[in-house]
Amino acid sequence: MASLLAVAFATHDPPAVAVGLTVDEFKSFVELWSHRAGTDGLSIIGRDVDSQRVVGALLTEDAAATPPKGIEQTSSKLEPILDLLGQLDAEYRKGTVIEAGRHLHLFLLGVDPAYTRRKIGHNLVEMCLRNGADRGYQTAFTEATNPVSQHIFGQHGFDTRVSRLYGEYRLGDAAVFSSIAHEGGPKLMDRAIDDPT
Repeated sequence: MASLLAVAFATHDPPAVAVGLTVDEFKSFVELWSHRAGTDGLSIIGRDVDSQRVVGALLTEDAAATPPKGIEQTSSKLEPILDLLGQLDAEYRKGTVIEAGRHLHLFLLGVDPAYTRRKIGHNLVEMCLRNGADRGYQTAFTEATNPVSQHIFGQHGFDTRVSRLYGEYRLGDAAVFSSIAHEGGPKLMDRAIDDPT
């Protein structure tokens, strides 16, 4: 899962590309969630039926969970991405009480580039929502960083609650994401999951 997500994000996700994150740097970041993802039963992976190769993944966590240890040791290139998404998250949480077991955070959605346009992303979101509903979760939210993921989540009933523009973001005096201003910007989107269809 970590390898697939690392390739998908480092090569195709606008903010990761803009800061020059390598596959290995992104993989180290994703691996911080590996133990939790393997034990909490919230993350969903898709496999090719014939080869059993992992072709899609949706890393998911309880929104009340604390960040894993070691995040401060990941690549400094992640700083502007985490800062920007942290702004969305902080604004969203101002008006929302996040309770363990009730709020699901759909964190990273990725599909193997060789398997795109097969509805794998859609199926992963649908399965994640059903899994969350079965476990008693009532709300799901995500930070969608590109037009493709925003479209997928929008088709599954997610509404934009908070957004930013890449062209307006600054870290200190640096316009870190000016090269991807045409991509719009990240959106924090949510929906109720009591009825995941």
